[in-house]
Amino acid sequence: MDFEKYFIKSDLIPAVIQEKSTGEVLMLAYMNKESMKKTFKTGYTWFWSRSRQELWNKGATSGHLQKVVDIFADCDDDTLLITVEQTVAACHTGSHSCFFKKLK
Repeated sequence: MDFEKYFIKSDLIPAVIQEKSTGEVLMLAYMNKESMKKTFKTGYTWFWSRSRQELWNKGATSGHLQKVVDIFADCDDDTLLITVEQTVAACHTGSHSCFFKKLK
């Protein structure tokens, strides 16, 4: 896999995480080259924490793991859509999805 082409525009690529069984969007996070490689290698999501400046494996401490089903790149190779089997909640607040605040 040529990981380089996903990081031409930036060192980070946004990853939209979607639950495979329902189609619900669970969260948005960012990947760097290393976290993308770890995601492919392990079959579970890994991200780059912009606030902590470190890699993190989603659910490693909470047990709320995301098993990867599919990974798609958009037409410009600058955004990922990752479908997962979510264990419990995706959001750190305990909500199943991070997108629970309806604005309109």
